[in-house]
Amino acid sequence: MRLRLEFTTEPFDLDEPPRHAVVGREVLEAAELEAVDVGPFGNSAEGGAEQVVATVGDLLRRTLEAGATRVSLQVNVLGEADR
Repeated sequence: MRLRLEFTTEPFDLDEPPRHAVVGREVLEAAELEAVDVGPFGNSAEGGAEQVVATVGDLLRRTLEAGATRVSLQVNVLGEADR
């Protein structure tokens, strides 16, 4: 099964990325995922179910430790047409 992960962390700071946002991007970029896209208002990646689920756990632990007060995430199962 292939999944797509999308997430944001809060609180936002438009002047400079807060530490939790930087940490979230680091987790995503270090994971063995594909189609990684990091941006100022959200991040996304795709990969196998096991890797995405492991990344979500790491993402939650590390961003909360880095000061995030809210982590919004969405995980979708990708069908053949989504690949």
